[in-house]
Amino acid sequence: MIEQVRFGLVGFGSGGRIFHAPLIASAENIEFVGVVTTSDERRKQVTEQLPGVATYDSIAALAADGVQAVTISTPASTHADLALEAIRLGLAVVVDKPFTLDAPTSRELVKSAEAAGVPLTVYQNRRWDSDFLTIRKLIDKGSLGTIRRFESRMERWAPDRLPKASGGGTLLDFGSHLVDQALQLHGPAQRVYAEMRGESELDDDFFLAMHHLSGVESHLWGSWRQAGPGPRFRVTGTAGTFITPELDCQEEMLKAGKTPAKLGERWGVEHQHRWGHLWRGATGAPVESCRGRWDSFYPAFAEAVRGAGPLPVDPWDTVRAMEVLDAARVSASTGRSVTL
Repeated sequence: MIEQVRFGLVGFGSGGRIFHAPLIASAENIEFVGVVTTSDERRKQVTEQLPGVATYDSIAALAADGVQAVTISTPASTHADLALEAIRLGLAVVVDKPFTLDAPTSRELVKSAEAAGVPLTVYQNRRWDSDFLTIRKLIDKGSLGTIRRFESRMERWAPDRLPKASGGGTLLDFGSHLVDQALQLHGPAQRVYAEMRGESELDDDFFLAMHHLSGVESHLWGSWRQAGPGPRFRVTGTAGTFITPELDCQEEMLKAGKTPAKLGERWGVEHQHRWGHLWRGATGAPVESCRGRWDSFYPAFAEAVRGAGPLPVDPWDTVRAMEVLDAARVSASTGRSVTL
């Protein structure tokens, strides 16, 4: 028998409904107990999508039913307060990205969890994108030589879905992923430069450059107003360049109603036409994509809650990423690079 962790989800908007609930429900070592929502429409959606999963009015009510852990998937402006409430109730916590709205708040939240002895992690699921895992493998094998420049984009054409103030804007939305991935591959940032534009409440298009202590230059783009998106990744080293054109398939799978529980070993497998290519001058060869593994996050977190494994994401990693994002805002407002 697998020892299951009793789990709850706070929020059932698009994030909770699409990106969290199917993965929580697919984890064999998790018992999905309930969802916190006060919306009648959301309660109906829970009943339809998750038969047998209850709904609750508050985190406290969920905790009173013996839940051990929760995921916070609500607007970013509410993350810190709700996570702190869960921590005070003794619950292990997953916070969706963006973790909070700024680095100081992130830092205090991590310290609160440590003082309470409560596991806290951040849903940096794109560490398990198929293309990102493939890049990490190529770097580890030395296939690209010494990395010189890392280019990464999350660009979409969706002017009807511009960011709201409660979500922190595109820099926090897409930037939380892009910066985290760059720091994971190339180490700490030394200097940050950014440009931001916005035709809504907040930025909907940004460019961010990081100079890493390792010498790598990361160039990151995020946009909801890019009608002609560039390649998802272009990684240039002394021995070659790896280019992958499209976003990892797992988001697309979830939006289509596919889940790890339904697909099993077929979950996260990219079709060959989406594989990246390793280029050496005029010669390019396809590289088979690693299987995407968003499905590994929740089982790993459940093991950490049981004390049987490490957290899937160290929250201090996200604090360091938030420091970069804070510096990017300063840079964009002053027109100058910021040294960390």
